[in-house]
Amino acid sequence: MASAEAFFERVDTGRFLASEHTRGPWDPLAQHAGPPAALLGRAVEDREGAREDMRLARITYEILRPVPIGPLEVTTSVLRAGRSTEVVEAALAPPGAAPVMLARALRIRVAPEAVPAAVPGPGLPAPGEVEVTPFFPVPWETGYHRAMETRFTEGAFMELGPGTCWMRMKVALIAGEDVRPLDRVLVAADSGNGISSVMDFGRFVFVNSDLTVHLHRHPVGEWACVEARTSVDAAGIGLADARLHDEKGPIGRSAQSLFVAPR
Repeated sequence: MASAEAFFERVDTGRFLASEHTRGPWDPLAQHAGPPAALLGRAVEDREGAREDMRLARITYEILRPVPIGPLEVTTSVLRAGRSTEVVEAALAPPGAAPVMLARALRIRVAPEAVPAAVPGPGLPAPGEVEVTPFFPVPWETGYHRAMETRFTEGAFMELGPGTCWMRMKVALIAGEDVRPLDRVLVAADSGNGISSVMDFGRFVFVNSDLTVHLHRHPVGEWACVEARTSVDAAGIGLADARLHDEKGPIGRSAQSLFVAPR
């Protein structure tokens, strides 16, 4: 297990070791989906031959099974390469095992100042204007809950209903490598269902097996904000839908499909 102050340690090209900082709140042996989502996003952007005139516009993750804390391998492949768009797939797997997480990303060609910008919606209180909000109680000391700083402008982790939360990484994504704004957004986006919980954690499970992130603007800065709303049907299917922000304003949306059931 990696011991660096980072979510992952790079072992070799495409090979990583997850640290305890990736640990989620439900299983001491499994990762929160945020760090591996950011790792796959980094792999899409950094793959060999990636075009510099394209930018990630949408990435969809399929969380096939819990992501273990330990050695992992990342592979990428181009599914479609066009003049203006491309689709890239990335897979995350323990060595010699089937993938535990897949990502399929749409990248779109960009041209500076090609069209007039249109930014929807009002801004939010800045992270410096709100207090640090504690994470909900977790039975272990080290994990995602300690590796992220959280500041709610609406709601709280243990408060039922909509929530809006600024999030900032306290550790690097990969040891010894710079943290990028895209890392910060993808690490945070999977928290929408926890930020906007509508059911008691103690009585119900509401876990997501997917995550889709759309970005109309490339993020900037250290902070990412998840402005989330959750809806649940009596059949046990839910949706956590969120607007994503940085300190300059809205940058896109995220969505998670939820399996909801009594404990």
